[in-house]
Amino acid sequence: MILPKIRDPRFVTIRRGGTLTDADHRLLALWAATCAEHVLGLFESVRPMDPRPRRAIEHARAWTRGEVGMMRARAAGGHAMGAARDLSGAARHAAYAAGQAGAVAHVAAHELGAAAYAIKAARAAVPEGESETARRAECEWQRRQLPDAIRELVLDDQRLRNDICWSVFDRQ
Repeated sequence: MILPKIRDPRFVTIRRGGTLTDADHRLLALWAATCAEHVLGLFESVRPMDPRPRRAIEHARAWTRGEVGMMRARAAGGHAMGAARDLSGAARHAAYAAGQAGAVAHVAAHELGAAAYAIKAARAAVPEGESETARRAECEWQRRQLPDAIRELVLDDQRLRNDICWSVFDRQ
């Protein structure tokens, strides 16, 4: 579970009664796609012929450009999560990261799911004694990718939802 029980209005678009602009929604989707793509190779090394996670990332980006609708991006995200079901470890988490990125078009708060699953993938890809270093490095890498316009929003979201996101984000 990566979504809070009560939706944060900062992640609800203005037209639905929240405060999120369309421009920031697109930035959240692009950042989520970037996070997921960073670990995509962990899935593709196990399932090189399965295009579903890569397709979800592509659809997330296409949605931000207005090339596909929200339903198509969300469906691609669901298919990526389906690719994860019979896997374990890094490959599974990487596919889930892609699925969460695809879902951002529908619910902006999935942006943190993409990041959290990417961190879990990075952590699972290394020997146990190196997992904390991998977690920290991935978290720092993701933060460097954050556009200034959404930086404070995402960092605050990480602080607020860290506990339901397996405590993968550093405490600020």
